[in-house]
Amino acid sequence: MTDQPPVQYRRDGDIAVIRVDNPPVNALSAAVRTGLAEAMAQLARDDQARAAVICCAGRTFIAGADISEFGKPPVQPHLPDVIAAIEDSAKPVIAALHGTVLGGGLEVALGAHGRIALSGARMGLPEVTLGLLPGAGGTQRLPRAVGVEAALDLVTSGRQIGADEALKLGLIDTLADGDDPCAAGVAEARRWLDEGRAPRRLSEIAAPEADPQMLDRWRATVAKSARGQVAPMRAFEAVVNGLSMPFAQGMAMERQTFTELMQTPERAALIHAFFAERRAAQADDLAGVSPRKVDRIGVIGGGTMGQGIAAAALTAGLDVTLIERDDAAAEKARAGVALMLEGAAKRGKIAPDAAAPLMEGSFRAVTDYDGLAQVDLVIEAVFEDLDVKRDVFRRLDGICRPGTVLATNTSYLDVNLIADATRRPQDVIGLHFFSPPNIMRLLEIVVADRTAPEVVATAFALAKRMGKIAVRSGVCDGFIGNRMMLAYRTAADHMVLDGASPYDIDRAITGFGFAMGPYQVGDLAGLDIGYATRQRKAPTRDPRERVPVFADRLVEAGRLGRKTGRGYYIYDDQTPKGRPDPEMAGMLDGIRAELGITPRDFTDKDIQTRYMAAMVNEGAKILDEGIAARASDIDVVLLHGYGFPRWKGGPMHWADARGLDRMAADITRLAAENPYFWQMSPLLARLAAEGGRLADVNTGKDAK
Repeated sequence: MTDQPPVQYRRDGDIAVIRVDNPPVNALSAAVRTGLAEAMAQLARDDQARAAVICCAGRTFIAGADISEFGKPPVQPHLPDVIAAIEDSAKPVIAALHGTVLGGGLEVALGAHGRIALSGARMGLPEVTLGLLPGAGGTQRLPRAVGVEAALDLVTSGRQIGADEALKLGLIDTLADGDDPCAAGVAEARRWLDEGRAPRRLSEIAAPEADPQMLDRWRATVAKSARGQVAPMRAFEAVVNGLSMPFAQGMAMERQTFTELMQTPERAALIHAFFAERRAAQADDLAGVSPRKVDRIGVIGGGTMGQGIAAAALTAGLDVTLIERDDAAAEKARAGVALMLEGAAKRGKIAPDAAAPLMEGSFRAVTDYDGLAQVDLVIEAVFEDLDVKRDVFRRLDGICRPGTVLATNTSYLDVNLIADATRRPQDVIGLHFFSPPNIMRLLEIVVADRTAPEVVATAFALAKRMGKIAVRSGVCDGFIGNRMMLAYRTAADHMVLDGASPYDIDRAITGFGFAMGPYQVGDLAGLDIGYATRQRKAPTRDPRERVPVFADRLVEAGRLGRKTGRGYYIYDDQTPKGRPDPEMAGMLDGIRAELGITPRDFTDKDIQTRYMAAMVNEGAKILDEGIAARASDIDVVLLHGYGFPRWKGGPMHWADARGLDRMAADITRLAAENPYFWQMSPLLARLAAEGGRLADVNTGKDAK
């Protein structure tokens, strides 16, 4: 720790250097805002200083607000006032940018008179991703710097841009070489003085003209992409309305809109999601536990999952040995991994020329398990069959060196039974990657009964290295995500049996905010997957359980979804994303007649109520059983693995916001018609009666 203030003022000749040093990301805390305001006052008094540079220590320029202040009353000095003081300076002020220049950090830079950036710097205004808009001049200064269309793009999407694009847009004036932002800023300030340049204030530049047709196009684009979110359209309006106002009036309008958005449920949900993701990776029982070193990993199985895991590991800088059954399968897997790495290069995840060296130097696809003798961690990704997986782990037991972490990528199976196949159950853990693993960020870390703490710590460290959002789960059928998915998909299937069409369900669920409905998801994943699961459970099925006969009929007819061109929907050249199948209604009517069901109508609200009640009720059971440590962990799984709308925060947050008394009332009413399925979680019933919240169960204790 140090007593050094987070903002220091010094002079380099006649250049004042105002340096922010507030690790880890130089966030705009109250102390930083105060330090900047005091530095500007000192600059005005300093007769020896003719210009100033604002720069930052560490790996980044100001990366945004201080998250520790989220949800608390604002503390003076307010950021708009600090930025106004920077802009009002009679002496030129240069912002020297590096790292990530985001949110309030970019607004500070826009308040400076000039901007220089190091190569590799990234900039953006991500406030809409938190249900807000830039509230310190971003919607007013940015159009004056880059034009209306570019400003609309950045403000309404929250996307980041690189320094090269920023230079083309005019967001920065100069792109500098080297790795010292303060030195680059001083050199730029001296150039300004040598050229006799005066302060250039964006607030004094006339707002640019906007083509009405362009605005109409953007209005439609934002309305479509927002999909029920409030902030993107309000941000659009703030930019557009500000074009016809004096700057001061536009600033007041922006601040008023920012204040209004602070009070919305959307903002609360997005902030909840933000913190939930950070909390998920924290395990209190791992304090002081060191992870094992992992540089070399093995992957068993070269199918889609195995290829994706290998590609994600290579992208993270790991050495990968993949095992397949024969040379042809190994070569096919190698080609698949290479294709995925090429995709990663196109997406900017790795350097454009990095794919080939990774394939040649860090990857091998072989058929002999002996290639795993020296790896640090093995991930099994073979067929979802318990006997097959146990056989794999028996083989690993005799090949892998002591201390090697043995991980299974199972989606449903009992990790304890897999661990029992070895003589080292303490080294066994579940790593449930979500498909495709080279794209999807979610990773369920499934901790078995005898998994050693350092193995759990190793799994979290690996997830961080691979850029994954890790959530700890206990052992149960389906863990957190798939167990919940089974519950809400079952509720949907019951509604189809009772009279709704799959298209009614999908329409209502996308209307709630999901990107896809459950039957669209089923077609995408392949209907044979669910069929196999139902067949596996058939011998132990309770006679009271209602079976989705229609789903099995589709599979038995060879209608497996997108991969066969037909499932619930028809997929062809005319409708590659699918269109309703007119034969579906007749098939469903026939099945209902066979089962003696009189069909009835379901409104969108009916569908959403049942779908969400099933989801929340199962989540409460998972929490009550200790499978998940916190309600927020469940939210993270559904947000990142199952397309739950982020602006609703996750199902557990949504239920708390709606009121658990209302959730309990819904389940009680539904239990009257199907008491077997609608068995209320004891935890949910208790909290509803006490006026509590699921978030109150976030004890921080770790899952069983």
